[in-house]
Amino acid sequence: MTAPSTRKEAYKKTRERQATERVRTREGMAKGEEKYLLKRDKGPVRRLARDYVDSRRTFASYLMYAMFLIVVLSLLPIAAAKLLVLFAPPVLLAIVFIEGFMLNTGIKKLAAARFPDEDRKGLGMYAAMRAMQIRRLRVPSPQVKIGEKDKI
Repeated sequence: MTAPSTRKEAYKKTRERQATERVRTREGMAKGEEKYLLKRDKGPVRRLARDYVDSRRTFASYLMYAMFLIVVLSLLPIAAAKLLVLFAPPVLLAIVFIEGFMLNTGIKKLAAARFPDEDRKGLGMYAAMRAMQIRRLRVPSPQVKIGEKDKI
């Protein structure tokens, strides 16, 4: 490997190296490789929480679709649609809140049983926030399929 002869060439090589590193990091994060994960996602307890959430079909992951449907319904000049638009958002949010609370308690109990010496601070909120994300858009991407509770 030879040293670049000009400053412009050096910058170009540096940018190429950084671009390949970013691609490698993005792929590693998507695959869930511990080396490339952010600090909030690292550790066996967080992996357990991700797998716990990803193995379930949650109502919260469909919240954005439901809210979009409510916005579309609000544009209709039908009285029943207007009434639904008025009452649906609080009901949906209450369901998501209750589901998040149930996920919170479930993952905390499981983590306490499996990893008694590990730090579990913020684990319930981490699981609830992951459950609210659309499954396809979760990073790191789900490593278990829905219904594979035996792998947890």
